[in-house]
Amino acid sequence: MFEGKDLRFASAGVGGSVALADAMVIPLRQTAVRSWIDRIGELDLVPDLGEDVGSIRWFRGLGTLTALSVCALALLPDFGPVFGAQPALPTEAEFEEARAQMIMPIAFGSDSGKRMAATDTVVALAGSPERPRIELTATLGRGDSFSRVLQRAGVGGGEASLVTSMVSSATPLNGIEPGTPIDIVLGKRTTKNVARPLESVAFRARFDLNLEVSRSGNSLQLIRKPIAVDDTPLRIRGVIGDSLYRSARAAGAPATAIQDYLKVISGRTSLSTLRSSDEFDIIVDYKRAETGEVKVGNLLYAGVDREGRSAIQMLKWTVGETSQWFEASGVGESRGALSRPVNGAITSGFGMRRHPILGYSRMHSGLDFKASYGTPIYAVTDGTVAFAGRKGGYGNFVQLNHGGGLASGYGHMSRFAVTAGTRVRRGQIIGYVGSTGLSTGPHLHYELYRGGRAVNPMSVKFTQRAQLSGNDLARFKGRLNSLKSVKAGAALAPLRPTERVQEKPKREIDRLTQNMDGRPPRG
Repeated sequence: MFEGKDLRFASAGVGGSVALADAMVIPLRQTAVRSWIDRIGELDLVPDLGEDVGSIRWFRGLGTLTALSVCALALLPDFGPVFGAQPALPTEAEFEEARAQMIMPIAFGSDSGKRMAATDTVVALAGSPERPRIELTATLGRGDSFSRVLQRAGVGGGEASLVTSMVSSATPLNGIEPGTPIDIVLGKRTTKNVARPLESVAFRARFDLNLEVSRSGNSLQLIRKPIAVDDTPLRIRGVIGDSLYRSARAAGAPATAIQDYLKVISGRTSLSTLRSSDEFDIIVDYKRAETGEVKVGNLLYAGVDREGRSAIQMLKWTVGETSQWFEASGVGESRGALSRPVNGAITSGFGMRRHPILGYSRMHSGLDFKASYGTPIYAVTDGTVAFAGRKGGYGNFVQLNHGGGLASGYGHMSRFAVTAGTRVRRGQIIGYVGSTGLSTGPHLHYELYRGGRAVNPMSVKFTQRAQLSGNDLARFKGRLNSLKSVKAGAALAPLRPTERVQEKPKREIDRLTQNMDGRPPRG
């Protein structure tokens, strides 16, 4: 059914029929024909995946995302190297042309620039000229030979042996310190197949002696040049204060001397008994040369001045072939089998006793030494630390193996100073007195083992104390009074000026520019 004016054509015969047909076809012509591209375009291929999860529309979007991801991965670029055309290598002629423009270092021969053939005006030399003299400095290495040092420097074997013999007559060759510089001057030789003649050798043989071997005519002469040395010992005094070590270091005492000082004093009394008002007294071997060098030696004297108590005075003295520390009265220690592990009295011996904590009798397999908390404990002799740790009723325990089936044990320590496997020397600190384990108070429990079994430590005598007498005691007292008469810091006083011989110039330019009167040139 059609509306409007189109209905009027229905009554108009054939013309009306045609018009009616056209009216019916017009709506069909107005409907566009849709292709498959249009249909795909109407599909929602990229929906929001956060909506309608699990629906056909959601799975269609997931498929689109997967396809795009696969395409993106497939189109990733390759990160491999990009190979280009290799440049052609220069020819020999091109290389030599470029080499002519280079600057080559001396280490590589410095052979650059244009190469030109010699002309007829060039005359070849029969031989290259030699330097009239060679001045060099060699260094004596550790374990090296004085003669080998000279020969490596170019001195002939005969002259090297002669110089070595002359030097050994003035000072022992093994007394020359490693690292000593040796100034050598070689003269001009007659032919190239012989060694250069030696003109002079100069070096410092000892702290107080310079030696020089110089040529005079056809022979070599040894010249001794003694060096004035002030051997006044260095004495350092001061108040102990809060820390003996820090106070001594602040006063200028060397660190090695302080360590030796603490070891000597702790062997005489417990360091914890020292008061802050007490004064330390340290004397070390000290030498000063007129050339300005200083040589600090070993500790000579260790003392403590204590208010209201007897002073500690320990002097190092040599008896026979061994050196040891003696008190001012001449009492010292001689080398024995074992030294005491701690400075204190024995409070409990070896054998059966009633245990103070457990309350019943049992074997006491060692010695108990009375000592205050923190007192150093020393190795009775050389050995190796076999154990260092916690051990039942012993508390903190250290065992040393000394070889020959002999071992020693130290219990109830407050802390350790060594670890397992450490090699220790006689008198070395291995720990400190404490009260760990089954202990009623600070002390040292010391045990001695032979063949793995505990034995009475008293069966092996500790170091016995020696007593000087007669002339030995008189010389000892004289040395002690001589050291104590040295004023603190006297070794640091300025040296008296001495007349010094002017040194010969070592450089050729200095020798040529030196004035005839021996003074260096002005300006």
